[in-house]
Amino acid sequence: MVLSMKGNLLMLRNLIVSLLTGLVWTSCAHAQFTDGKVVIGVMGDQSGVVADVGGLGSIIAARMAVENAGGTVGGVPIELVTGDHQNKPDIAVSIAREWFDRRGVDVIVDLPHTGAVLGLMTLASEKKRALMVSGAASAEITGVRCSPYVTHWTDDTYALARGTAAALTEQGLRSWFFLTADYAFGHDLERDATQVVQDHGGKVVGNVRHPLNTADFASLLLRAQSSQAQVIALASAGADTVNAIKQAGQFGIGQKNQQLAALHAFITDVHSLGLETAQGMIVTSGFYWNDSDGTRAFATRFEKLHGRMPTREQAGVYASVTHYLKAVKTSNTDDAGTVNGTMRTTPVDRFGSGAKILANGRVIYDLGVYRVKMPSQSRFPWDYYERIATIPATEAFRSTAASGCSADQNEAKVR
Repeated sequence: MVLSMKGNLLMLRNLIVSLLTGLVWTSCAHAQFTDGKVVIGVMGDQSGVVADVGGLGSIIAARMAVENAGGTVGGVPIELVTGDHQNKPDIAVSIAREWFDRRGVDVIVDLPHTGAVLGLMTLASEKKRALMVSGAASAEITGVRCSPYVTHWTDDTYALARGTAAALTEQGLRSWFFLTADYAFGHDLERDATQVVQDHGGKVVGNVRHPLNTADFASLLLRAQSSQAQVIALASAGADTVNAIKQAGQFGIGQKNQQLAALHAFITDVHSLGLETAQGMIVTSGFYWNDSDGTRAFATRFEKLHGRMPTREQAGVYASVTHYLKAVKTSNTDDAGTVNGTMRTTPVDRFGSGAKILANGRVIYDLGVYRVKMPSQSRFPWDYYERIATIPATEAFRSTAASGCSADQNEAKVR
């Protein structure tokens, strides 16, 4: 009986040691995760001028990436929160501050509107939290304003200009007039496209700027038409681009001696316009749903959930969240400095094609230049683009050295 009691005590002691060891291991495993979870905030335009290219589709794309990870990373649950910044920088900063301080958000994704992003970058650096930009397009996000906590996942103004502006000037269309959205993104896109036009022997004969969410482009288009420029370039996005193209058709612009160029067009813009109106337009994009087996697989799954094919912004959200969660798992932490360091040193799988993140946070990949098909060329729904050129990643995007991002700006401190 004494032996039996001793045996039971020994078994009980071993069980307690085992339980305590498990608790210590679990505590260590979760110690590097704030609040014992990873919280991803999807912030975008849910109701305004660019809701069509991001909006609910960006939330769906983020959710798809989380589902791929099984809803957890390293045994830690993943939580999604969403917000509408209404394309207003002050609202974006207010939402982000509440998310960081009260809701434990580790990373914010999507983020259209350059003005909103530039404001958020200051706050993210202060709070040492991550931003992954797929909506805003200013090259300055990874240029002079770069941050170790920020990565840029979709085409920027520098890349877009190197596609559309170069393609058209090489076709002999050398005189340009710009209709430009009057905020940081539009200014940067006009500036970068102007440089490309001039580098190819062209010239800019005029420009005019318009507020975000302009409904009536008539007077602006008439000024552009009277300039007799060979190209009327739209440095805008979303509904502004669609409205301008529709109204340009009423004046015969793009049908005779003037070419209409949408420098920042999305497949949803083409869908809204219809091929009859959009045919022949040159579009530059780092993502087209029908490019490869990888893009088609993602797009087919996305369409079942959203009822339409993904834009490059929505694809960027999916790719960024997927890569972020891999880096979190590898790093075993949600610390923004550590995770961003891991992200920058880990190759990016972008729908089966290779990409990488430069030291300044710029994600680089090959860029496609497409011509919108004529109605007779389209074989099935959403069959809109014909690839006419590919720009290698190292030519499409600026290097870190050329971007203006300094090493001091891009040095993260682990919190």
